[in-house]
Amino acid sequence: MITVGMNYQVISGKEKVFENAFRKVVQTMGEDPGHSVTQMYRNIDDEASYLITSDWNSREAFNEFIASDKFKKVTNWGSEQILAGRPKHEVYEK
Repeated sequence: MITVGMNYQVISGKEKVFENAFRKVVQTMGEDPGHSVTQMYRNIDDEASYLITSDWNSREAFNEFIASDKFKKVTNWGSEQILAGRPKHEVYEK
């Protein structure tokens, strides 16, 4: 099992757009058999800063998901100028 920590900095004023778009990503993740749970956290000192943790059965399951067409279809929000910078991901293996 792995946990993927995804750090996002959102353009100020785009927080709700990001949150609503990510709900679609979480729904799509829930359909993948390699996915366990995903949670989103917001920094209380910087409302445009988010941490998303996602548990997967394996690194391969996560990699297959992010390379999939279904993931690409729900992540075009990134191209809508919502993110203030490139996301940073960390993988924690258990």
